[in-house]
Amino acid sequence: MDKIRIENLELFGYHGVFEEEAVLGQKFIVSAVLYLDTRKAGKTDELKESLDYSDVCQKIKEIVERERCQLIECLAERIAEKLLLTFDVLKNVEITVKKPWAPVLVHLENVAVTIERGWHRAYLSIGSNIGDREGYLDLAIDYLNKERDTKVTAVSDYIETKPYGYVEQDDFLNGALEIETLKTPRELLETAMVIEGEAHRERLVHWGPRTLDVDILFYDDEIIMEEDLKIPHVEIPKRAFVLEPMVAIAPYYVHPVFHKSMGELLEVLKNKIDE
Repeated sequence: MDKIRIENLELFGYHGVFEEEAVLGQKFIVSAVLYLDTRKAGKTDELKESLDYSDVCQKIKEIVERERCQLIECLAERIAEKLLLTFDVLKNVEITVKKPWAPVLVHLENVAVTIERGWHRAYLSIGSNIGDREGYLDLAIDYLNKERDTKVTAVSDYIETKPYGYVEQDDFLNGALEIETLKTPRELLETAMVIEGEAHRERLVHWGPRTLDVDILFYDDEIIMEEDLKIPHVEIPKRAFVLEPMVAIAPYYVHPVFHKSMGELLEVLKNKIDE
């Protein structure tokens, strides 16, 4: 990925834990590494094909001067998020905020924090078998699209499927979504649970009937195995109602554990069913 660097932008702001810092203000130094594709700009020599770094500087200046944070970690976070949400060409950013006059009672050049943030691609499975099933699936999509740091980029057709596991229940309507998000995997999990709550989801029977189920299938190519968060979802290879919608929107996406595409995993599953 190509980079544009903005180094040591000197600004004045009102950030700090102590009252004097919030009242009197002080100097902050901000640097940014902006990750984007500059190939077309380099070939055409057209500014519209790249990123106007003067606009980026003005946006950083606006945040530092107008907003109030106690911690430079917070200030760096707000700068990174604002740049990623404002400039579509940006894929990732690295932000460094230096505080030269940090009140630490010893001589130092500055205190600094550096963070890296960027867009992530994730895939979700959605399902419902109670009430207005299509309405509940649409609710999940609408909720995600209203999140300022998330956008739904692909939606499969909804398919009718038989229940999995606990079979004494109505048929499901299932689909798959591709999203781009600034959320971490755990933040995305929390959002999924909030969405289920909006649909009044109740967890009464394992694999039982539900108004809305929102599962994280994949997050980039990460492998996370924690007690309450497992990515990729461990049941993917066993579930045709997950694989079929995934094949519709990402047939060549490769499972980071099994190293097979969605199409290949679905074919393996169908062969097992036919045996």
